[in-house]
Amino acid sequence: MAALETEWRVLDENSQNSLHQSFDWCAAWRKTHASRTLFVRVARGRQLLFLLPLEIDSGRFFRTARLIGSDHSNLNTGLFAEEDATPPPELMRALTVAIKRQLRVFADIVTLDKTPARWRGKAHPLADLPALQNADASFQLPLLGNIERTLAQLNAKRRRKKMRISERRLAALGGYDYVVALEASEARLLLETFFQQKAARFEAHGLPDVFRDADTRAFFHALAEPGQAADGQLLELNAIRLKGEHEGRIIAIAGLSRKGDHVICQFGSIDEGIAADSSPGELLFYRIIERLCSEDVTLFDFGIGDQPYKRSWCTIETPLRDIVLPVTLRGYLAAYIHRGAILAKRVIKANKASYAFVQRLRQRRQSTLKPADAMDED
Repeated sequence: MAALETEWRVLDENSQNSLHQSFDWCAAWRKTHASRTLFVRVARGRQLLFLLPLEIDSGRFFRTARLIGSDHSNLNTGLFAEEDATPPPELMRALTVAIKRQLRVFADIVTLDKTPARWRGKAHPLADLPALQNADASFQLPLLGNIERTLAQLNAKRRRKKMRISERRLAALGGYDYVVALEASEARLLLETFFQQKAARFEAHGLPDVFRDADTRAFFHALAEPGQAADGQLLELNAIRLKGEHEGRIIAIAGLSRKGDHVICQFGSIDEGIAADSSPGELLFYRIIERLCSEDVTLFDFGIGDQPYKRSWCTIETPLRDIVLPVTLRGYLAAYIHRGAILAKRVIKANKASYAFVQRLRQRRQSTLKPADAMDED
């Protein structure tokens, strides 16, 4: 990465490139994970066209090259030069052939998932490559300078009423503070609280805890450390903290990342053991959006995943695509299996009965695994 840092940071300045492929984000992932990384640099003469930061997942049958940390990213773009340097579709296809030729030593298949065909009004350079639609879209809300104009895009009256109800219910418990972690110790505490809240949520719904892995937790702690990025914090922790009888108890948390005028909510959680009827997560988003309206943010991104609360807040739905490039003969079989899995996931999510059935199977599996997990913990 060091050899590419100067060029990489120039590409980071392009607002069309995702934060998830930025130099500092990828450096934090590489620092906390032992996976093999591979950096693809594509140039035409002296003109740098794009970079792809990849990691190699060596499975039992196939080697997969994918964008670094893509399991925990909300939007993937790769790193491309400014619009006037974007190659035409014909050249992009030619470069794709060259990439396949170079990567076959390292991987059988290349997957570039969660890529938009269009992002912020512009076509993505990889939009002409064949891809399948991801099972989930991402959702955004434009911020219009102040909370009043921003809410006018939505049902403002209902939104304000909901906030007043939340505040009245929390006032009965002694009130609350909206907290933005500024000190490293406070950020670490909020992040550990998030891991606990999310683990409880996953267990209740019979889902695997995607934050359980020690390397993953170390990665998010690295992001939350002040001074880890050239322009500040990579991950900002926001929370609702109770006062009064439950002084200090954290009932809602959101992790935010900012690049220029674009803020992404990386994750969120609530404490379902207390004041859940006050909708603390909704209240936290209201306070976050209210603050960001005055900080030159123009787009608040709720991230990937179709959930009712996102639709209630957002006016933009961004479809995402999964690009699959077989590199070897074995990779063509891997691509067939990968595409089949994507299509199956889309079909299941589109059918409420099928999705509910899968959720029940997950809950049963989690219940079966729990005794063994307890033994492992001992």
